[in-house]
Amino acid sequence: MIKLLIENPLILLFLVAAIGYPLGHLRVFGSCLGVAAVLFVGLAIGSLHPDLKLPEIIYILGLALFVYTVGLSSGPSFTASLLREGVRNNVLVLAVLIGAAGLTLVVQKIFHLKTTLTVGMFAGSFTNTPALAGALETIKHLAPKETLSQLLSEPVVGYSIAYPMGVVGVVFAISLTQRIWKTDYAQEAKSLRMFGALNETLHVRTVLITSQEALNVTIGELGNRPDWHVMFSRIKRQGHFLMANPAARFELDDQVAVVGASDDLELVTRFLGDQSPEDIQYERSEFDTRRIFVSNQEVVGRKLKDLHLSELHGAMVTRVRRGDDDFLPHGDMSLELGDRVRVLAPREHMGEISDFFGDSYRAVSEVDILTFSFGLALGLLLGSIPIPLPGGITFKLGFAGGPLIVALILGTVGRTGKLVWTLPYSANMTLRQIGLVFFLAGIGTRAGYGFLSIFTNGGGITVFAVGAALTFTAAALTLWIGHRLMRIPMGLLIGITAGLFTQPAVLGYALEQTDNDLPNVGYASVYPVAMIAKILLVQALLSGTL
Repeated sequence: MIKLLIENPLILLFLVAAIGYPLGHLRVFGSCLGVAAVLFVGLAIGSLHPDLKLPEIIYILGLALFVYTVGLSSGPSFTASLLREGVRNNVLVLAVLIGAAGLTLVVQKIFHLKTTLTVGMFAGSFTNTPALAGALETIKHLAPKETLSQLLSEPVVGYSIAYPMGVVGVVFAISLTQRIWKTDYAQEAKSLRMFGALNETLHVRTVLITSQEALNVTIGELGNRPDWHVMFSRIKRQGHFLMANPAARFELDDQVAVVGASDDLELVTRFLGDQSPEDIQYERSEFDTRRIFVSNQEVVGRKLKDLHLSELHGAMVTRVRRGDDDFLPHGDMSLELGDRVRVLAPREHMGEISDFFGDSYRAVSEVDILTFSFGLALGLLLGSIPIPLPGGITFKLGFAGGPLIVALILGTVGRTGKLVWTLPYSANMTLRQIGLVFFLAGIGTRAGYGFLSIFTNGGGITVFAVGAALTFTAAALTLWIGHRLMRIPMGLLIGITAGLFTQPAVLGYALEQTDNDLPNVGYASVYPVAMIAKILLVQALLSGTL
């Protein structure tokens, strides 16, 4: 069986995935590993034989696919977060990393560890291969030739011992803290009301206008109130129906259909008047509503206000469904391939509106190979460019950093002329999951035998224990400071923690826990800074020792 798996790496890949994925859904004390279980199955199977490992291209491809699709979907949220909380998030990450580097020096003195082994342990504890590469590059420049071979091997040994717990320790810290603090991720996302993170049910209510105060401002001004998150759709006035034009005003005894979450509907009802005994949302005599797929690439990436639906078609979008969630539209919202828009329009215009949006399920099931491949190639190219650092050292963004940065830019831009960079929601999620499984299976099988052999020889127990303690301490400290002192929402914070460790496996686990996109936003907001900081800290740990 082992010989068969060695000779057929594709069988090995899908066997690891087939065993690991269902195991990840088993709950122990209320928590589950999710897709991260694929990593541990890979470690277990890889430990059986030194040649029982997947080719390097498998995990490189998986890593590139995963971070690129995360970047595409997180681009707009990342940009908004960077303007609001990005500095705060990165200050937290830098403080923890600098503190961890200082703690590493203390541990080195206490346990009399070699500096080169300690540096590898630091890079492994924070699961950062570019940091290890930076350490090896520094050693090549500074070490004497007679000891160069040995000094180059020691960081690799430290890295390989500490790396597995660099994943497990963070997952354990997240699992422990969320149980202690009884985190309700759904309620948290609801209170944040961040686009892409909100996961609440929208309702429609008919409200009778009886308040004089409601007549003093336009409908658009009412809809833009910061304490409301609602959409006004149709109005019944003296037996006739009309669109809730933002420039118009309500009149006494108007009945208006309002879309929003339950709490918001209660606020709006109290301000405008009373809930009407009549429900006008199902009235089809003059206006009709329809769910329409966004498949026309001419529409994708453009803001709703730039589509001029009201002027050209006498229509309005009352809801946007992306994945499993409904969102209230606003003028600055950009549509994506695969969105389903709920449109209110005159019955006779509904056909032309369907044509305008595309309404083709087949079209949104396909991936634009040109833009996807070209964008990913740009990311890989960026990752391969050497970037100089002080002291004559260079580093590369690598197969993770390059695609992530390019994807964040392209995801924010959305489209360039006729080129649409984003992916349909379903295609993005599928590619993301495949990429993560490939990455976890690849690194698991490749690290399994070396990890076991080091322990069998008895030389790595101290490094393993110290590295695990360092990982858990840094993760727990990040979570405690971020949540208790800085009041960062846990959904965002566990993504920041995954970004601090530059670890897609932890991000996958975080996404399993929250069931929303907040971890993606946190991960993307700190990943570049965390990666560069760890490379520089490794240089600092090595300075003056070779």
